[in-house]
Amino acid sequence: MKRRKFLVGSAIGVGVILGSGYLSRKVWRRYLAGVANTIDLPYLKPAPPHLWFEIKANNEIILHCPKVEMGQGAFTGLAQIAADELDVRVDQMQVVHATTDTDNIDEFSTGGSTSISSLWQPLRELAATMREMLKNEAAKQHNLPIKDLSTSEGMIRHGEQQLTYGEIAASVETWTVPKTPPLKDPKSYQWVGKPIPRVDLLEKVTGSPIYGMDAEMPDMLFGAIARPDKVDAELGTVDTAEADKMPGVVKIVQEKDFVGVIAHSYTEAENAKNALNITWKTNRAWQSSDILEMIQVGKGSPQEIQKEGRADRLLDSSSEGLMQAEYSSPIGAHAQLEPNGAVAYVEKDKATVIISTQVVKLTRSEVAKRLGMKKEQVNIIPSFLGGGFGRRLHTPHAAEIAVLSRAVGRPVKCFYNRQEEFQNDTFRPPTHHVLKAKLSDNKEIIALEHHVSSGDVMFGSPLFPGIAEHILGADLGAWRGGMIQYSGIPNHRAVSWRVKLPFATSWWRSLGLLANTFAIESFMDELAHRAGKDPVAFRLAHINDSEAGLRLKAVIQAAAEKAKWGQALEEGHAMGFACSTDVNTPVAQVAEISISNDKIKVHKVTCAIDPGLVINPDQVRAQCEGAIIMGMSAAMFEEMEVVDNSLQPIIYGPYRMAQMRDAPKEIDVVLLENAQTPGAVGEPPLGPIGAAIANAVFALTGQRLRSMPLQPA
Repeated sequence: MKRRKFLVGSAIGVGVILGSGYLSRKVWRRYLAGVANTIDLPYLKPAPPHLWFEIKANNEIILHCPKVEMGQGAFTGLAQIAADELDVRVDQMQVVHATTDTDNIDEFSTGGSTSISSLWQPLRELAATMREMLKNEAAKQHNLPIKDLSTSEGMIRHGEQQLTYGEIAASVETWTVPKTPPLKDPKSYQWVGKPIPRVDLLEKVTGSPIYGMDAEMPDMLFGAIARPDKVDAELGTVDTAEADKMPGVVKIVQEKDFVGVIAHSYTEAENAKNALNITWKTNRAWQSSDILEMIQVGKGSPQEIQKEGRADRLLDSSSEGLMQAEYSSPIGAHAQLEPNGAVAYVEKDKATVIISTQVVKLTRSEVAKRLGMKKEQVNIIPSFLGGGFGRRLHTPHAAEIAVLSRAVGRPVKCFYNRQEEFQNDTFRPPTHHVLKAKLSDNKEIIALEHHVSSGDVMFGSPLFPGIAEHILGADLGAWRGGMIQYSGIPNHRAVSWRVKLPFATSWWRSLGLLANTFAIESFMDELAHRAGKDPVAFRLAHINDSEAGLRLKAVIQAAAEKAKWGQALEEGHAMGFACSTDVNTPVAQVAEISISNDKIKVHKVTCAIDPGLVINPDQVRAQCEGAIIMGMSAAMFEEMEVVDNSLQPIIYGPYRMAQMRDAPKEIDVVLLENAQTPGAVGEPPLGPIGAAIANAVFALTGQRLRSMPLQPA
């Protein structure tokens, strides 16, 4: 479905389904799940071009970008897209975060691997329209026939006469926005498709203060907010007597839902916060065993998200030749380098907040509501993110810090400490999977079924209304990657089981993709070996020749060929294969591993990806490398436990993550472009890596690892 047809098309489709009395709720929920699984999210209501582009007198073009830069390279790709339609050089462009007082506000968020794909069409239109606006102004200011004007490198030319965009813009008081002119053929683009150096490279190499934690304001104080060290805890009694006497304390602010200390320095604020005598109310002493008992297929609320044929009948417990396996993944933290926090200054009729956030519009609304202000009175200034990964898809601390600032009438800077960041994370939920299958006499899959039990990802997020739970039934974040992608299997089915956990779980890079792909692709490997077939050939045999199927086949073949699948390896080494399709982007990976002292060593990962039109090849390769390393870390090391109502561990080190010595010596990325528009890149490459490593372990040792983190016996 084209993104521009999504809102109308899906609304009509849902209306027809809901209005058809003979169709059951299961049918239309499966329909919605299918739409959600393949939709390219649109960019809603872009502001006029002159709110996106600022033309400076020196002919520098500033793109005020409503998408935030959290390391994914979006600023560079968007600069390339804009430069081609504006007819400027990329080195003439600067990209900055759009503050909310510019009125250039993203209606949704930065997430879902949509920064480039959702802006591909609207940004081209905006840039082309801005170019036309400059031509119109040049014609008007200099009495020139517009049809005879040409543009290149930020110049408008008429014969021997030439004017810079900056010279033209300097005289404009009110812009007139014309109809969008025809866009160029992407084949004629000068910048799109080239490995342009990142536009934020200099700032990051030189250590410029670009992150939220770097932010400062004049006459600034420091804040510290008391946060529970237990899950499922509410604020009870508060005694501030000792904290009031601590050095440097300016004020202690007690609200119905939090207590904060304001002091002259960070250390003084932290010390006073630690001196607060707070009683936290908890419902019960949760343990990991309680959570594992809850996260079981068969418990919670089931919802069928995919159904083709009659897999349920063919795979009942009495079926002859039934194959079944179970897989699991643990609780995972975001563990991003920069903890959450902000700098806020609340004046009489204005509030300013500098913050690392993925949800600029939502943050502004929450601050305004908490302060009793109009949204227009709140200016959110987004900064670069020192890691996002979904952790900053809700930043309610902005409103809390604004309350502290209002209490003292001065700017206040307040950040979580590392332990608070871990303990109060919105975690990747644990999962449990049950897969069943049956093979035919000629060793092809007759039926395949996937059941996944998970905590919430999307449900409960302020990004989505509560009614979404009742409409969808199943949390699309939890089952992302959980549908059967093998369209050549005549009978296949996927069921999502929802469990409400006693601690916050939410968005984590790629959502459920890593865990679901680990389960499905590990099971596909088991089926291939049971059938006596090569794992790559076995997968190819179960994919049809639809457009999506052909793209998936292409990445499978490309990864296998590039990795030299099937050829002899160094003694003690083995390869494992896995693939997935996420947000319409197919990815296939081959992991080459060895095992020493019961520890897995990943030597090389070959990754083939088809993200459609590639805007910047270096950017796509870097995203693949980052996603693979992050996926390896989660699959091989990361795990949180619940002990006496606390999440543990809560510092780096005890919370094990992949380190430089764990990184593969080589990550080889193959780029295919079997679509005419750019697709998702940031999250899809994270999907296959866990299964690829586990399958390589089996190839080497004969041992099946069905639980993450992967630990061979």
